[in-house]
Amino acid sequence: MRDVAVLAGVGVGTVSRVVNGGTSVRPATAERVHAAIAQLGFRPNEIARALRPGKTAATLALLLGDLTNPFYAAIAKSAVEVARSADFAVVVTMVDEDPNAEERAVRDLLARHVAGLMLVPDRSDHAFLRDSLARGVPVVFVDRPATGIATDVVVLDNERGGYLAGAHLLAVGHRRIAALVAPSYHTTGRRMRGYRRALRAAGVEPEPRLEMALPVGTADAAFTVTRRLLDQEDPPTALFATTTFLSEGALRAVRGMRHPPAVVGFDDFRMADLLPTPATVVAGDPAELGRRATELLLRRLGRDGRGPAQRVVLPVRLIERGSGELPPR
Repeated sequence: MRDVAVLAGVGVGTVSRVVNGGTSVRPATAERVHAAIAQLGFRPNEIARALRPGKTAATLALLLGDLTNPFYAAIAKSAVEVARSADFAVVVTMVDEDPNAEERAVRDLLARHVAGLMLVPDRSDHAFLRDSLARGVPVVFVDRPATGIATDVVVLDNERGGYLAGAHLLAVGHRRIAALVAPSYHTTGRRMRGYRRALRAAGVEPEPRLEMALPVGTADAAFTVTRRLLDQEDPPTALFATTTFLSEGALRAVRGMRHPPAVVGFDDFRMADLLPTPATVVAGDPAELGRRATELLLRRLGRDGRGPAQRVVLPVRLIERGSGELPPR
């Protein structure tokens, strides 16, 4: 910074004000400073800037669940790409679906003076973020909304997706349909709301004993529950799996059966089209979730960032590949 000041013929304080967006520098002086910065290839040390009390770095934060989940990985990749195009870095933190670790991680990120925060939440109360919002730190929730505060959110149309899954299985001819439900304070609840609405619209009353609420949302848990369902005297002829991992477990459980049940999953996954019976899924675009959330956060950081909280709902679609088109036996 001292070299820039010497070349531009100004003081170090003037260079600092120009670099940090100050408005108290004459336009002609600011032009000389920018010319010197370009000539010397100067880049401010964002880490050092962030460490100064009360300063904010050109860094965004993204907190989400398990990065081994391709859904979250796609969100993160897209967020990083959009932020990079605006000269922002992104700190990515995962809490592996642990609601207690979530608050600790958020507080740690905010203590580092990140410019803004994107959050895929896993807890049901986010009132602890009120002070940060009041201080002007923008927060965008991704995939699930906040509770206890009003802030921006970008989500998939989960209820519409559940409706598409239920209506599709009914159209194929199924009436005894089981649902594998992962634990979630929001997402799978909305998917099940749409699924039940589809059944009732067709005159089929949902059977609570066929709605299997799993204690954990793993493929192994879905495998075990699916096998137990299919061992009943009157097994379901179709399954609706509310997440990717549950879809994987259910499809593994029915593999090799002479007359397998139809399966429709929620969220697409890699190689779903390469299975012996390719997987039918309801899918949104996780990359678009990451892109729209980052763009919204960047707008909040800009001059036009004021205004009421926004809710962006992205569409979903049914992808027919074979597993969801098997007829009842």
